[in-house]
Amino acid sequence: MNKLNIAVLFGGCSSEYSISLESAYAVISHINQELYQPVMIGITKDGTWYYFEGDIEKIANNTWCNEADCTRAILSPNRTVHELILLYQNDTKAIPIDAAFPVLHGKNGEDGTLQGMLELADIAIVGCKTLASALCMDKDKAHRLARLAGVLVPESYVLEPGRWQKTELDQINKIGYPLFVKPVKAGSSYGVTRVLRENELSNAINLAFTFDNQVIIEKAIEGFEVGCAIMGNEEYTIGEVDEIDLAKGFFDFDEKYSLKTSVIHVPARISEEKSSEIKEKALIIYKALGCRGFARVDLFLTPSGQIVFNEVNTIPGFTAHSRFPSMMKAIGITFEQIISKVIELAVKE
Repeated sequence: MNKLNIAVLFGGCSSEYSISLESAYAVISHINQELYQPVMIGITKDGTWYYFEGDIEKIANNTWCNEADCTRAILSPNRTVHELILLYQNDTKAIPIDAAFPVLHGKNGEDGTLQGMLELADIAIVGCKTLASALCMDKDKAHRLARLAGVLVPESYVLEPGRWQKTELDQINKIGYPLFVKPVKAGSSYGVTRVLRENELSNAINLAFTFDNQVIIEKAIEGFEVGCAIMGNEEYTIGEVDEIDLAKGFFDFDEKYSLKTSVIHVPARISEEKSSEIKEKALIIYKALGCRGFARVDLFLTPSGQIVFNEVNTIPGFTAHSRFPSMMKAIGITFEQIISKVIELAVKE
């Protein structure tokens, strides 16, 4: 059987560039090379695309972008051919592509922009497509759709650029403290601040606006965060629910990638009945937002047992030790099997 060429895209114009390198390294390391040939495409922070042929350790340590290992490249938008075109000084070469696996987190990779380009070119996408990717990145629109689907969401208020006046302050104060100030479209908790009192608002809002042109103010939810890993298009595989056990503060960028003062429990330390209810709510959200392939749905569990939606990560951290693979591992699915399954879901559509 001929191997399928899978374009693995990494890097990108995003504050989450370094996380993408870690995830891509793990994906390429664990892809079944008897079935799939990874075609590695690195995107620099300024948006230049390269076909990378070097040692994958250079992706992990961010030395991949060099003359010896890289050739300028573009994906053909032509729907009749699915190709990566290599741009040599006096020539071009085409590599056929059977599917694209975006391993880019945050803007310009997880937010529907890249997925739109791939859909235009009619290239099979591993994971969510354009609309779902865009909706899940937009915390406000994701919450609105989840609420329509019958899932509880935090009380919130959205600020537009230049709209930071007394009327907005009155609306924010109605939400009550503590609250969270977040960029509407950003990942990995970049630009997120937990605000305890009114005099902390201005700095938090200014910080959030450095990451996006909209800011969402959300009521802090009592309790703890739980996550649910889902794979599938029409039939679904749902991993064990996990639980974030925080010693202090909130699950910010440093905690997500260092776990200095927090522990992630898989499975979560909750009843089977509550775990089943969380899975049910997560799947409702996954379907309501049009997710395909895979995604991680994050929710809160309150002291009274209410389940409240937080966000969906359409390209969650994807190392062997990340939350998504850990939840799947808890039901007996290995990292290698996850990668094969999500590729299979893409090429069979």
